[in-house]
Amino acid sequence: MLDAAGNTVFLNQAAEQLFEISQKLVAGQPFARLFVDGSAVLQLCADAGIGAFDERRSEITLERPGREPQHLSTTAVALGGDPGVLLVEFREFDQRWRADREQRLLDSAKATRELVRNLAHEIKNPLGGIRGAAQLLESELDSPALREYTQVIIKEADRLQVLVDRLLAPHRGPRVVGDVNIHEVCERVRSVVLAEFPQGLEIARDYDASLPEFRADKEQLIQVLLNLVRNAAQAMHGRGRILLRTRIARQVTIAKHRWKLALDLHVIDNGPGVPEEIGERIFFPLVSGRDGGSGLGLTLAQTFVQQHGGLIECESKPGRTDFRILLPLP
Repeated sequence: MLDAAGNTVFLNQAAEQLFEISQKLVAGQPFARLFVDGSAVLQLCADAGIGAFDERRSEITLERPGREPQHLSTTAVALGGDPGVLLVEFREFDQRWRADREQRLLDSAKATRELVRNLAHEIKNPLGGIRGAAQLLESELDSPALREYTQVIIKEADRLQVLVDRLLAPHRGPRVVGDVNIHEVCERVRSVVLAEFPQGLEIARDYDASLPEFRADKEQLIQVLLNLVRNAAQAMHGRGRILLRTRIARQVTIAKHRWKLALDLHVIDNGPGVPEEIGERIFFPLVSGRDGGSGLGLTLAQTFVQQHGGLIECESKPGRTDFRILLPLP
């Protein structure tokens, strides 16, 4: 918040972190003087002083001495009760882009969940009828050769039933919530995957020991992490390096909610990366970059994490794929 003269009245904690300044040190000082070229801020203050706008959105670049330039999106609001007083919100372009991408992920995940749930229910009933009819037909056949065909129908119906059950799994039954130590989850998953790929796979750890326990469904989180780590191992054919990294993230926005603390868990591998043609669709059901993959592992993982109020993001290029799990810590 700036007064009519452009002096600093108030900075919130996010602004202090963004510009690496302290409210106590700059209170009452001209805000524009903090920057190599503060003309954009001065112009906002001047226009607000003559009532040129009630709200203005713009893009500016600010550079503090000795630091990298910051490309920012700004929203300036002239506070009507006191002429010239200005409330300015700054957002880094990267942060805005991340927020937009997060919203797209959440919207698409919600639409996908509804589609999958409805589709699975529509498939489930006729599938049972097909299987039952094939069993009755088989009981009427005397020829072993013809029974082979009914067995194909029954086995394929069973395979589809398993697929439908997996699609509906996140929506069935209540979550079993208890105190969870995320590093116990990581160690459990690590031991399982190393047992599956005993030759040529390294799973390194970089844990933050200060992470507190939190309330969650432990089995769901194990399944989430297992899906991500197993996918990485399979993409590298069991030969490569996976890193499990845990950190505390501060002042995080997830699904438009601001959290003081969040679990920041990364699964990083040095494999070939996510195929570019499916990069934007990897969390959609039945989308897989691996031959023989069901395309459900990441969908279920995203659903389970969102049920905990969190989100999974992915950044991938050849040689480095980073799946990031963000979970709020109330």
